[in-house]
Amino acid sequence: MKKIITFPFIAGLFISSTVIASEFNDGIDKIFSSIKQHDSPGCNVGLIKDGAFVHKAGYGLANLELNVPLDGTQVHRMASVSKQFTAMAVLLLAEEGAIDLDANITTYLKELNDYGEIVTVRSMLGHYSGMGDYDLIAGSYEGQKSKNSIDLKSVAGGDFRLGNEDYLTIKEFYDVVKTVPLALKPDQKFQYSNLAYFLLSMLVEEVSGKSLRDYADEKIFKPLDMTSTFFSDDPVEIVKKRATGYKKNKDDNYITDMTNLFWVGDGGLHTNLDDLLKWDQNFYTPIVGKEPKKLMELMNKPNSNHKSRGSVYANGQFVGETVGKKSFAHGGGWLGTSTYYIRFPEEKFSLAMLCNDVSLKVGTIRKNILELYFNGK
Repeated sequence: MKKIITFPFIAGLFISSTVIASEFNDGIDKIFSSIKQHDSPGCNVGLIKDGAFVHKAGYGLANLELNVPLDGTQVHRMASVSKQFTAMAVLLLAEEGAIDLDANITTYLKELNDYGEIVTVRSMLGHYSGMGDYDLIAGSYEGQKSKNSIDLKSVAGGDFRLGNEDYLTIKEFYDVVKTVPLALKPDQKFQYSNLAYFLLSMLVEEVSGKSLRDYADEKIFKPLDMTSTFFSDDPVEIVKKRATGYKKNKDDNYITDMTNLFWVGDGGLHTNLDDLLKWDQNFYTPIVGKEPKKLMELMNKPNSNHKSRGSVYANGQFVGETVGKKSFAHGGGWLGTSTYYIRFPEEKFSLAMLCNDVSLKVGTIRKNILELYFNGK
């Protein structure tokens, strides 16, 4: 059962009745009309305006085996949208004086191989550290094979299969990443690196003495009352109301698509729409940290001037323009999950889209949602 919230205020215009609001909600429903409510996975979607949902709904099923509908409340694996939460944890350590963002990462992670270069924490946060991506670990990653790959092998032979076939514990993965060379010299260009954000999780653990899961829970999630949010670092734990992930096979039939890899930092955050609303509001009325406003200014400050597709990067957020307006955004894609969170600070408007079907064309969907919303101004 989906939940729709109508509203008397949209996109900066007072509305004399609920008619226009109802038309807006109907328009969102139409965008998702291709999702079969009773036999396919889909998305939980939340649109936030001035601190409240103006539309919150579920489309499709959270679990195909049990016919559990998505209703806006399920917990989703967030994939790379997790990075802004990892970044906040690192910035909190800096605020506490426990780390220097401009120090070499080997100052804190002494087990790392010598890169032969200064690789700062700040550069890792901003993806200009020169660190590479999963293709340096596994040639199976998105069909890529890097010349700098360490050529990790599956226990069955052949390339290590990254996702849901081969397995590494967090410690085993860390032992591998310690040996991975830089892909290029630091501060040359924007180079997206999941490995850097994983190492940031190990930085939090090494400096704080707590796992990223426990540190973030204490310093971020509990202060914000985000009761359904956590970094999932345990592959066998029970997660209440978790949306199962799916994809289509070559015969166009849905199959389960869930990862068995549970290191965190680059991904691994689990949350739902209600908790994302609380996270979203911390950008406007900050409460996290010793000096929340100063911490939020640092969070939103680009780490460098290096650009990726016209955007700069600020601690897990791409900062640029979307539909002609300043935006902070990040997407996430991993086995069985496709997520997107975008914030328009000048409008105090945000979109969160949490999908458990990687077969969906989420780029087109979010574009249509944003156009529908801003065309109402």
